[in-house]
Formats: sequence, C-alpha cells, structure tokens
Amino acid sequence: MNKIADNLQKVRNNIASACARCGRDSSEITLVVVTKSANFDAVKQVARLGCSELGENRVQHLKVAADDIEVFLQQNPDDPALPKKINWHMIGHLQRNKVRQLLRASQIIHSVDTLRLAEEISRNAEKLDICPKILMQVNCSQEPQKYGVPVGAAVHLAEQIVTMPNLKLIGLMTMGPLTLNKDIAKACFARAHELFEEIRGEKIGGPDFKHLSMGMSQDYEIAIENGATILRIGSSIFA
Repeated sequence: MNKIADNLQKVRNNIASACARCGRDSSEITLVVVTKSANFDAVKQVARLGCSELGENRVQHLKVAADDIEVFLQQNPDDPALPKKINWHMIGHLQRNKVRQLLRASQIIHSVDTLRLAEEISRNAEKLDICPKILMQVNCSQEPQKYGVPVGAAVHLAEQIVTMPNLKLIGLMTMGPLTLNKDIAKACFARAHELFEEIRGEKIGGPDFKHLSMGMSQDYEIAIENGATILRIGSSIFA
C-alpha cells in the first residue's frame, strides 16, 4: 500500500510542477482517482490518503464501489484521515437504459454526448427530484472509435442541454488521442480549451460552466498546460 501512497504523491507533485510551469494555482485542479483497475483495499487506501473524488467508467462497477465505500465510511466515522463523503464521477460511456440506476449512486456525469442521453438523464432526475451535474463529452481528437459530440456540433448541443431544468451543465470533457505524440495531444486539448472558452464566452450554462475535464495518466500534465480543471487518473496511482 505504500506504493499507492508514493504514486499518489508523485502525481500530486507533477500536478504542482505543471501548474507552476504555466502560471496556474494547483488549487484549480480537481484530481478524480479512477478506480476501475483497483481492488477494494486499494480504494480504501486512496480514501485514507485524502481522495474524495473517485471515478468509474461502468455503471455497475460504480454502484458496487459506491455502496462498498459508503459502508466503509459508516463503519469508521471517527477516522480523521477519511473524507466525510465520497463524490463518484461517471466518466465512461453511458447507455440510456442505465441512467436511472446510475443516478441513485452518482450525480456527476462526464460523458453526455447526445441530446437523447441528456433528455433521459433529465427525465429521470426530475422523477428523483435531483439536479445532476453533467459535462458534455466532445470528440476533440476526431478519432472515429471514440464517443463524443463533434466539435462543430458542440455549441448547439450545449444550448439544448441548458434548457433542461433538471440538469446542470458544468463544463466539457474530452479524451486525449491514442498516441504518445505530445504535439498531437496538445492540439487536441487546445481545441477543447478553445471550445470551452467559446461556450463560456457566450454565457451558455452561466456561472456553473467552469470545468474542463481532460487528461489521464499518460497526458495529464499537457492537459493542465492547456486549461484542464479536472484530471481523471487511475493507472499512474494504482500501477
């Protein structure tokens, strides 16, 4: 378990260094620890290390992990190292038939990329009397195998989403390209940042629209340098 602590500290140090290089404050960055490859003991360890934002890419995995960690927190109410609450982020592709199940465990969704999915989330949120936070996923790398609304259609979809009273559009999400070429990754993230600024400049989403979720284990420092506010990191911590 000391390896997880060392890995997490290394990631945090890299985040601080990347912020320093581009004149940002590391307090602007939210680290979402992606637990999909971790066992429950490892998840408990990152919670004890101060990580309260956790992410999963499958609804069933998220639901099981959220239930397990909730029981763990209830069993250890006096442990000062543990956060009082864990916020679970749905970061993977979401099917419409899984929406209701998801909303009972998580109300932060990074992967909304169609009008029909947004409508389904809004309908179920109304029934549950909640207002989930969502990020619109954009395919800035233009890779055909990836989910995400095309860049050219993103503003229009954002305009449609913000008309739904049971959704809160808080930003954009994108995935970096499947390449080790840093210049290609930088171009993808720069495109996402430009789109983010365009939507924010048009005041779509209002003051809630303030997050840019991009950057994973292989490219999070490049993402920070291009305006990311939320990082989704798993393998660098649990490897």
